[in-house]
Amino acid sequence: MKSLKKKRRIQVLSAAAVALALSAALIGYGFRDGINLYRSPSQVASEPPETGEVFRLGGLVEAGSLVRGESETVTFTVTDGAEAVPVRFTGVLPDLFAEDAGMIGTGQMQGGVFVADEILAKHDENYMPREVADSLKEQGLYKGPNS
Repeated sequence: MKSLKKKRRIQVLSAAAVALALSAALIGYGFRDGINLYRSPSQVASEPPETGEVFRLGGLVEAGSLVRGESETVTFTVTDGAEAVPVRFTGVLPDLFAEDAGMIGTGQMQGGVFVADEILAKHDENYMPREVADSLKEQGLYKGPNS
């Protein structure tokens, strides 16, 4: 009788371990494309991303760099004060997107140009995305409300 209980307990624990490992593998598989690391232009210059790696790039849109191309293609440069990265985006920019304003884009590097799939801009005159504000503070360029 004791041997049967012991076998059943081992079977239940083994099934639970397999279920836990399977669920962890499925969660990891689901997150493989959903995790986008943030990088500043200085980080992109010092540690170039791997080919095809999707990440978030943030900083200030450099004054005078915004060029509207044909149709919905826009090019501009994002800077953190130390380094600058050229950006190309095809789509509709947010209404509050402007030069000398903070932005974060999601995309990947292609031939030295960050090709953005999505662009996020500040939502009012006082807001700056935390990652962008932190990287600008490191360069001594951001003097926001919480500095």
